[in-house]
Amino acid sequence: MAGFKFKFGSHKQDWETPDELFEPLDDEFGFTLDVCATPENAKCPQFFTERDDGLSQKWHGVCWMNPPFGEQGKWVKKAYQSSLEGAIVVCLLPARTNTNWWHSYCMKGETRFIQGRPKFKGAKHGLPQPLAIVIFRPPN
Repeated sequence: MAGFKFKFGSHKQDWETPDELFEPLDDEFGFTLDVCATPENAKCPQFFTERDDGLSQKWHGVCWMNPPFGEQGKWVKKAYQSSLEGAIVVCLLPARTNTNWWHSYCMKGETRFIQGRPKFKGAKHGLPQPLAIVIFRPPN
C-alpha cells in the first residue's frame, strides 16, 4: 500500500482541469468566470487567483470551480450560496459522499459522476478517487 500512497501523493493543489473534461461543459454552460485559478491554469478569461481570494469575492454569471483538494468544503458552501444569489456554479469535486459538505450542499445540486480516472494536465497518472460534477443553479 505504501507504493500506492506515494505514487499518487502530491502537495500540488493547482492541477489544471483536462480539456476533454472541461470543453464539453464549457460548450454546455458557456463559462464566464473561473473562481479559483492561477494565471497558468485558468479556464476562463476572467478568473480569481489565490491573491484575489475567490472565497471573499462576489461570484456572478456562469462559474467554473475546480477547488484546491483538501479545501472543498468551504468552496462548495460558497458555490451553493452564490447560486442562491443568481450565479450558476459548475464544480469539479471528489465524490466524497460521506462528508458533511457533500450532504449539506452537493445534495442540493445536480450531480454527474465521472467515469474513469481523468488525468489532470501535468500529472503522470489519473486521479485514483471518484470525481463528480456538481451543478448549482439559481432558484426559480
